[in-house]
Amino acid sequence: MISFIFKRLLQSVVVMLTVALIAFSMFRFIGDPINNMVGQDTSQADRAALTEQLGLNDPFIVQFGRFALNAAEGNFGISYKYRQPVSSLILERLSATLELSFVAAVLTLVVGIPLGVYTALKGKGLISKGIMTLSLIGVSLPTFLIGILLILLFGVVLRWLPTFGRGDVIAIGWWTTGFLTVSGIKSLILPSITLALFQMTLIMRLVRAEMLEVLRTDFIKFARARGLPDRSVHFKHALKNTLVPVITITGLQLGALIAFAIITESVFQWPGMGLLFIQAISDVDIPIMAAYLVLIAFFFVVINMVVDILYYMVDPRLRADSTA
Repeated sequence: MISFIFKRLLQSVVVMLTVALIAFSMFRFIGDPINNMVGQDTSQADRAALTEQLGLNDPFIVQFGRFALNAAEGNFGISYKYRQPVSSLILERLSATLELSFVAAVLTLVVGIPLGVYTALKGKGLISKGIMTLSLIGVSLPTFLIGILLILLFGVVLRWLPTFGRGDVIAIGWWTTGFLTVSGIKSLILPSITLALFQMTLIMRLVRAEMLEVLRTDFIKFARARGLPDRSVHFKHALKNTLVPVITITGLQLGALIAFAIITESVFQWPGMGLLFIQAISDVDIPIMAAYLVLIAFFFVVINMVVDILYYMVDPRLRADSTA
């Protein structure tokens, strides 16, 4: 177990260094940072002094090493537009993105897995066929279109829910949350459903396919032959083995919720990291763009490592291979 975790840590370090290299390359190949920080009337002497101050005259490997070390400490430099530390800008918006992603993840698992089991067990029923038809719509429609349709229906026509913003939030230290206010909860509903819908339908169809495959295996037939009730066969034996491959895909999708929140945050003007990243692209604010890429990669690496460890604990075949 310890050697397995150690290997995953080494792989995670390699992945993070690769992403950091890609993010750092943006500084060298996407415009001149000096032009974004000074005005047109700045003299060449002042430009040269600023270049030397930022260390842009150093060799590439020296600059990348400095960037990697600073990133490991949470220091991503100063934003070109806001003239503030990028780490503080990210920290201000981190709670909004994680809160939205958390609610979307809960919806994905709480709704997707039961619907997948139901459609597998009641495949010929009218309700099951209707759910599968709706799942095709959820998979096919792009996220921004789903968000616009929800805004049109529940925000403009029915006027039940707010269409943009985060609502009222309460600060708990550096963390801000909308869970403790009515407007905050209402503001979460539409963007969380928009963000969760694609992942929800994907998990549902995956659970259904795995469940149908497990129900056709010999050990399920043997369990039925022993006279076990359907509830025990379906949920104690079939579902347990269905969730083994689902764990990996679910972990990847939970990471994707954080990464793909960009589109949802843009549609609903949700004040999270994704919206900040979109604004940074339009402003060519490279430090924010680089910090966002590294942070999203970090979330993916951590989630994947946790999923790998859980998969290792759940699947005895991996432990047997490791022992051998």
